[in-house]
Amino acid sequence: MKYGESTFDILYLLFVITAGCIILRRAKDRTERYMGIAAILLGCGDAFHLVPRVLNYFTDADLTAPLGIGKLITSITMTVFYVLLYYVWLGHYNEKSDKTLTITIWCLAAVRILLCLFPQNGWLQNSSDMTWGIIRNIPFVILGAIICFLFYRNRKKDAAFGLLWLYILLSFAFYIPVAVGAGLVPILGMLMLPKTVCYILMVVAFLRQQRGD
Repeated sequence: MKYGESTFDILYLLFVITAGCIILRRAKDRTERYMGIAAILLGCGDAFHLVPRVLNYFTDADLTAPLGIGKLITSITMTVFYVLLYYVWLGHYNEKSDKTLTITIWCLAAVRILLCLFPQNGWLQNSSDMTWGIIRNIPFVILGAIICFLFYRNRKKDAAFGLLWLYILLSFAFYIPVAVGAGLVPILGMLMLPKTVCYILMVVAFLRQQRGD
């Protein structure tokens, strides 16, 4: 188990960060730059959690605090990732920016990040408190639902992003049980693997779009 999961995590990080760098280097406009930055942010943010997780399998050191802080950083970078996805949607589909929608996106992201910073989350203890797991994820789920709906609405306009809404929906479907109940039912943590696959597919969609496929 530890070898399989560790290999998967490392390959995932290498892929999304490398893909992000490629997209950013080849970017021809602002939208493609957002995609590259989003992919790099995704990989670098997850590295703060996944690297200590991998090390935890192979060392006897107490990595409770690094694992918890890694979760905090990942929570923040994932929130920013979805804000960037909103701007990718705007640019890719040439949508006119809606002031109310934009303010809503930013407010949800700000509230989510603020809630993540509360000491009650117990990051230093790598806490899996269900109450705060629910509280901090309410604005995040709403944010994800909005982004999912936006891409769903435009799903038939091109092939590259046609299934992006589904990847977002499935990623949250796999993530929510882990965020809320993994402390009580540890086996739920296995759902992070298919969740990660969804993010890989999102980055693949970025690459396809840039190639014009």
